[in-house]
Amino acid sequence: MGNLCIIPARGGSKRIPRKNIRPFLGKPIISYSIEVAFKSNLFEEVMISTDDLEIATIAKQLGAKVPFIRSEKNANDFATTMDVVNEVMTSYHEVGRTFDFVCCIYPTAPLIKGEALRVGLEKLTKEHLDSVFPVVAFSFPIWRSLKLIDGKVEMNWPEYSQIRSQDLPPAYHDAGQWYWFRPEQVSRGILTGSTGAVILSENEVQDIDTQSDWQMAELKYEKLYGTQ
Repeated sequence: MGNLCIIPARGGSKRIPRKNIRPFLGKPIISYSIEVAFKSNLFEEVMISTDDLEIATIAKQLGAKVPFIRSEKNANDFATTMDVVNEVMTSYHEVGRTFDFVCCIYPTAPLIKGEALRVGLEKLTKEHLDSVFPVVAFSFPIWRSLKLIDGKVEMNWPEYSQIRSQDLPPAYHDAGQWYWFRPEQVSRGILTGSTGAVILSENEVQDIDTQSDWQMAELKYEKLYGTQ
């Protein structure tokens, strides 16, 4: 039993080649996710789901386990995080291992804080939720967002055109860092009818899909934690 940490890290990455092990402020970016998982002291096991031998080698050097090699089916561009998680859980069940709670941590989320992981687990258990993940508020109210139709600008929700932005309710999006869940309750998707959230600030979140995203993440990391 106990808690399991799954870090999904496939070898292929189109937008940033070898993204999961690319140096981030001097060390492979995946190392930050592995380290925060261990330092949190929340997990019985920290494992990497990968199809890539180089990633597996680096992960093992950092203390993580690679008990299974990810299938080719779940290593392509169309496999979802839930596909990977389900494969991992099935593989553990086949060798007779089960876990109380599971946390999927992304390999390119160096801004993760161990305290946020602990808060997420506490919400999951104390509030009897199926899943919990971090969210961050949109910097501008989405209710005032625009769309282009045949080159002309229209509001997505014109009924809010005369309402002051400060009077509109906040809207949030997935921070893309981690997901706590009860394995017996979640198999189709993290968002269920009983999902909670931990709210993070913009300084704690950075999606990394481009070179400029990468540079911004390094700046935010140095602001949060200082230089290496």
